[in-house]
Amino acid sequence: MIIPGAETQAFAAALSEAADEPLGRVEYERFPDGEHVVRVPEAVAGERAVVVASTVDSDAHLQVLQLQDAAREAGANEVVTVVPYMGYARQDEAFREGEPVSSRAMARAISTGTDRVVTVNPHEPAVCDFFTVPATNVDAASVLAAPLPADLDEPLFLSPDEGAIELAETVRDAYGTGATDFFEKDRDYDSGDIQIRPSDAAVAGRDVVLVDDIIATGSTMSESVAVLNDRDAERVYVTCVHPMLASNALTKLSSAGVESVYGTDTLERVVSDVSAAPVVAREL
Repeated sequence: MIIPGAETQAFAAALSEAADEPLGRVEYERFPDGEHVVRVPEAVAGERAVVVASTVDSDAHLQVLQLQDAAREAGANEVVTVVPYMGYARQDEAFREGEPVSSRAMARAISTGTDRVVTVNPHEPAVCDFFTVPATNVDAASVLAAPLPADLDEPLFLSPDEGAIELAETVRDAYGTGATDFFEKDRDYDSGDIQIRPSDAAVAGRDVVLVDDIIATGSTMSESVAVLNDRDAERVYVTCVHPMLASNALTKLSSAGVESVYGTDTLERVVSDVSAAPVVAREL
């Protein structure tokens, strides 16, 4: 049975259909003192329970633990935890003295209530090593090709840096044609300014697809779009697995001249045009 977190109900429904497993009805409540409680009325005794919840904030992290415990309390014989978007994944080390390794702390907490974990494109794939139960990272980037226009002109698929070039290659391969490249960043150490530019490929007159794992504030991506427009790119599209789009991120991208923004439903946003659930279903 698929057991959804409050912030991941559409993804859970899509996963239920893709995996051909029933979708559980979960009740979510907050007590007057602010404490959360969840209820899973359907019987899961002797069955596998698949908890599905993106940890979009600290409340969602807490809810994962409660859903796992509710499944155990109801007699599930196996608990699998699917975390489509893993919060704190960018805090994969202590960047300053005295700081925690937050992704490790969260992974260890989640591990206490589950038999295994499935994540989708965590910002740092190595965070899967922090779980103390078997953990699998699935790559959903290929589904980002589906909403792109079929008539892209000499498309160029660009990643934000060399380390993420595989994302761009995955989307290009799924689309079926085009070249790939990545942005290089040049820092002026006197002023602190950073300049970004495509490393090799010419962009003039071409349609460009920017590919990233997550768009948070949209600042870096909008700067990238501005560079492409200055270099006479034809149309610029933005794709990402996790469309966090905090604050005015969409406004920034629109103001920069983006044709469209496409994301998956690991984070349920207005731009979630395609589902990552079928990719996850294959791991279940």
